[in-house]
Amino acid sequence: MATGTKGIVAMLVENDYQDLEVWVPLYRLREEGYNVVVAAPKPGTYRSKLGYPIEAERAASDLDPAALAGVVIPGGWAPDKLRQDEGVLRLVRGAFEQRRVVAAICHAGWVLASAGIARGKRVTAVRAIKDDLVHAGAEFVDQEVVRDGNLITSRKPDDLPAFCREIIRALKEV
Repeated sequence: MATGTKGIVAMLVENDYQDLEVWVPLYRLREEGYNVVVAAPKPGTYRSKLGYPIEAERAASDLDPAALAGVVIPGGWAPDKLRQDEGVLRLVRGAFEQRRVVAAICHAGWVLASAGIARGKRVTAVRAIKDDLVHAGAEFVDQEVVRDGNLITSRKPDDLPAFCREIIRALKEV
C-alpha cells in the first residue's frame, strides 16, 4: 500500500473489474499524494476482465467513511457484484452522506443506484445502464464527466482523463 499525505481514498474492486478504470485513477491519485486503499467485499486477490490481479487489503465494511476523502468505484462487471454487498453499500452511502467524494465510472452507476444515492442527481454512465439509473431517480446525461455536488460520474475508459481531473479537483475541496 502506497502512503500519501493528502488523505485516504478507497478504490472498490471485485472480480471482472475494468483494468484501466482501476489502475489509471489509482496511480493518478497516488501521484497526487493520496493514500489509495484497495477495498472489496472481503480482503483478497481479485482479477480484472483481462485476468490482471489486484490485492484488496481491506473489506469495505471495515472502512469508516468519515476517515476517507473519497471513494472510487470502477466499472466492468465488478459493480454488479459490489452492489450486492451490504458493506460496500454502507461505505458508499456513508461517504456520500458525509459529503466525501464519490466517483463512479461505466457500470459503477449500478452501485450508486443500489446504495440509494442516485435519486435526484445528474449522472452519466455507460449507456447500457441508462435505464437503471433513470429508474433509480437520476437524471441521465451523455457526457464524459458529470459532477453533481460530491458525486462524480463518467462513461467509459476514454473518459478517464476528464474523470481523474474532476476527482482530483473535488478532493482538493474536501
